[in-house]
Amino acid sequence: MKIEKLGFIGLGNMGYPMAKNLEKAGFPLSVYNRNNSKAVGFEKQSFIRKDIAELVDQSDIIFSMLTNDEAVSEVYEKILQQRIEGKLFVDMSTISRERCVSIASKSKEKGASFIDAPVAGSTKPAAEGTLIMMAGGELEDLERARPYLERMGKSIKHLGENGQGIAAKLAINYFLSTIYQGLAETILFSDKLGIKRNEMLEIINDSASGSGATKVKTPLLVEENYSAAFALDLMLKDIRLAQQAGADYPLLKTLLETYGKAQDNGFGQLDVIGIIESIKS
Repeated sequence: MKIEKLGFIGLGNMGYPMAKNLEKAGFPLSVYNRNNSKAVGFEKQSFIRKDIAELVDQSDIIFSMLTNDEAVSEVYEKILQQRIEGKLFVDMSTISRERCVSIASKSKEKGASFIDAPVAGSTKPAAEGTLIMMAGGELEDLERARPYLERMGKSIKHLGENGQGIAAKLAINYFLSTIYQGLAETILFSDKLGIKRNEMLEIINDSASGSGATKVKTPLLVEENYSAAFALDLMLKDIRLAQQAGADYPLLKTLLETYGKAQDNGFGQLDVIGIIESIKS
């Protein structure tokens, strides 16, 4: 297998451990983050690039993991000003389908390839390399990226053309937003009835109603410590993206109201299960 030079843009809560898994695998890696302090820890084995232009110039395949449409647009506006023929871009952010398809089209016009590959999983799976990746783009481009994606995730789903990876991510996060609101309300109800949280959560997790989503949030609910693995603000962003993409179902209005109220009340930087603090207030 030809080992290509990799670049990774965006070293936040998710991007940092994902890039670290590429580094641990021994791939030649360049990293860039707007805030240079977040690149600390890569200086011994990888290259910390001073700007996006330098990273792109020194990389064959460039991964990006950024916060929202605005951040992705800002980065790719700079990228598209460069000579990028033959390079492959893999954006793993959760953004709108329209923005994704537009960037993919502009990249191809300049002779580059583009895959949207958002992930299912939060910081723990990112660190463990067990994310699920939902990919949209050409199959041959996905196969080129596969050896590197496999170091960051346990499963890679090819779903069709550009924008389809994003479509799947918006759908799964819509579902997760309903699970977390339902879980929070159930715990508050059992609190009111005098059931200890750890006992209620054991019942949930041992029954048909339990899932990976409920299990991963159990320690946070028991300890009432809502440090963000996936921030509530980001879930609200994804619910709104789902609405823009055509979600128009009975639960949507409730989700927008509940998560929107939580953000307005200052709970947006908590983990998404911190929605419980807003509901009970």
